[in-house]
Amino acid sequence: MTLTPLAAGRQHTVRCLPNGRVVAVGADSAGECRVSQWRDVVAVAAGNVHAAGNTGRSHTLGLRSDGTVLACGWNAQGQCDVHDWRDVVAVAAGWRFSAGLRGDGTLVTTGRDAEGQRQVDHWRELTGISCGDWHTVAVRADGSVCAAGSNAAGQCEVHDWHRMRAVSAGYLHTIGLLENGAVRATGRPKFWAGIEHWTDIIAVAAGSHHSVGLRADGTVVAVGRSEAGQCDVGHWRDIVAIAAGAAHTVGLRTDGGVVAAGSNSHGQLEVGAWSLD
Repeated sequence: MTLTPLAAGRQHTVRCLPNGRVVAVGADSAGECRVSQWRDVVAVAAGNVHAAGNTGRSHTLGLRSDGTVLACGWNAQGQCDVHDWRDVVAVAAGWRFSAGLRGDGTLVTTGRDAEGQRQVDHWRELTGISCGDWHTVAVRADGSVCAAGSNAAGQCEVHDWHRMRAVSAGYLHTIGLLENGAVRATGRPKFWAGIEHWTDIIAVAAGSHHSVGLRADGTVVAVGRSEAGQCDVGHWRDIVAIAAGAAHTVGLRTDGGVVAAGSNSHGQLEVGAWSLD
């Protein structure tokens, strides 16, 4: 299982540093960037919301090395009520809901469930999770995929997916990384059209309206809407991790620096000062 050192929300960006501290930039209207006191964090997740007409308030999750979880930001429907979670090995954040993957391969969730995105109690033997705006997707140990929540655009049509290494959920689409480095997708086609030609991919990230892939050689590819330049990543090199938000994309370099592209409406791209310490 790969821990996620970067996270991109609707209007904020979060990074977990190697020393266990966390930094964040961007919109902080609900306190989603108030992570400076966090310690011993090994992975982060950022909540998202696709539409400009909706509130930009979001939330942030931090997974600690002891399996507990921290949260800050918007808590309108209990999405930050994670204080009693234990034995968590991965976290994911959607719009008004949160999910944690336990060491035993099951999920714990909190927050909004109006679309059925938290109907996951029967899932077992999971190795990876992702939360979109209104749906939850997970990979099983056997490489199959399960999904719950809104299927308005077919984003949950993953029942025939097999040999998957990872999945990522966006607004109305889902992308999956196959064991052979190829990529599959379902949901709104204009957010992922073209990824069927990608090869040698080792990580994927679904933004609200775009899709991003990290190649084995450290380069990055992206398709989908790019009105803010969120897909302008073709010149990136030496990347080891990626994240995609509502309209921005970020990448972690081998030297510890972070690059970003897309909307900077709230300073979510101001990552140039981030360093290893």
